[in-house]
Amino acid sequence: MKKSRERFYNKEREFVYKFKVGSECLELRVPLQFPVQENASHLHGRLMQLHGLPCFIENDLKEALSQFIEEEALRDYDVDAEASLEAVKSGEVDLHQLASAWAKAYAESTLEHARPEEPSWDEDFADVYHDLIHSPASETLLNLEHNYFVSISELIGERDVELKKLRERQGIEMEKVMQELGKSLTDQDVNSLAAQHFESQQDLENKWSNELKQSTAIQKQEYQEWVIKLYQDLKNPNNSSLSEEIKVQPSQFRESVEAVGRIYEEQRKLEESFTIHLGAQLKTMHNLRLLRADMLDFCKHKRNHRSGVKLHRLQTALSLYSTSLCGLVLLVDNRINSYSGIKRDSGNQNGGTDEKSKNTERNYLNILPGEFYITRHSNLSEIHVAFHLCVDDNVKSGNITARDPAIMGLRNILKVCCTHDITTISIPLLLVHDMSEEMTIPWCLRRAELVFKCVKGFMMEMASWDGGISRTVQFLVPQSISEEMFYQLSTMLPQIFRVSSTLTLTSKH
Repeated sequence: MKKSRERFYNKEREFVYKFKVGSECLELRVPLQFPVQENASHLHGRLMQLHGLPCFIENDLKEALSQFIEEEALRDYDVDAEASLEAVKSGEVDLHQLASAWAKAYAESTLEHARPEEPSWDEDFADVYHDLIHSPASETLLNLEHNYFVSISELIGERDVELKKLRERQGIEMEKVMQELGKSLTDQDVNSLAAQHFESQQDLENKWSNELKQSTAIQKQEYQEWVIKLYQDLKNPNNSSLSEEIKVQPSQFRESVEAVGRIYEEQRKLEESFTIHLGAQLKTMHNLRLLRADMLDFCKHKRNHRSGVKLHRLQTALSLYSTSLCGLVLLVDNRINSYSGIKRDSGNQNGGTDEKSKNTERNYLNILPGEFYITRHSNLSEIHVAFHLCVDDNVKSGNITARDPAIMGLRNILKVCCTHDITTISIPLLLVHDMSEEMTIPWCLRRAELVFKCVKGFMMEMASWDGGISRTVQFLVPQSISEEMFYQLSTMLPQIFRVSSTLTLTSKH
């Protein structure tokens, strides 16, 4: 060791390092914390606080610190070992209990002695359902699901009627109060009544939310028990009542307009499909689709002239417990337990009270823009997973960037898709569900270009997340967008993504 530096450990078990910088003698003294090995990061942290040291001193200091940690850690282990042996010799520790504890620890940490994991109820039910939905009993399963759907739809219809009556009654009360404003009533009276109206709406919404949760929980338990029973009966070939259990009842698969509460008129759907290859060396093929459609059409069951509810539902049910799930991004406000916007399946007719609720302070039930929560579904029309992405009014402006919370939320959603076998994801291209006056053609083109480029970058990242799995990404635009605007977006997409072109081979004669 050069004379310009010296390292040693004093009696207090401190790490001491003396060195010279020019003519100045310096000393680094680090007190020891027990146990040494667990506090190594603290010692290194003290080292990182030094700046401007000569390179050879800095390297020697790191080497000395590493050696110090290793030696002192061994000394700690020796002290602990000697104390344990002394406890056994003195009889403080029962030798048989110690041997049993060591044997148990060895058995639990060694794979050959580990017990096999017991299958969970969810895994068992998934296997049972998968077998039944791919059997002749599939139609019976769908019939029962549809009956549950009709029952819940009736409850939702009753909820909507009751909430509508409440809002109408509150609107009349507020109108009377506004007429007396400045005469016998003050602004404080108006604010007090508005607060009472908001609280009444929240109480009614919570009441219906609890009732729906209770009904769905009962249905879920009944359905699971019936599925298990049907599966067991199928395993018993001598069961004479089996044919009655899986007997198809066409009348149960009716289209109940009253239960659904509204009739959906299907607008002419515009759609363009593309095939692309992304990746630097190992390229992965992906499918892209541009659609003009309502986001909620992927959730609703509706009958049309091409296919019935049952056939549409069957396609989603067949892939329910699989590695090819379908997801959808819904844009929502910051309240998880709210009943507004797209979460109500209709527009907000009483904007005043809803705006008041959006200005509430952040609490544990509120989320920030860019954050999202996930709901899993087994009986929606075309999706299994819904990503509820929180956005604010900033998405309506024309100056958002690639670092906007909504864009980063899309990146995190795609990452979840990679880790949870979601191979088809539908994204609102313009980051809005409805068009408004400020969303001009230049606005739409700028927003679409931003989302296209960002999603392309995220998809290229996906190769490192999942090893390069082929996926389908659907870009959805609102139904109110014009055909001219749709085809402009359709022209932009292949310019940003590298669309695969077909090669025609001809033989020479």
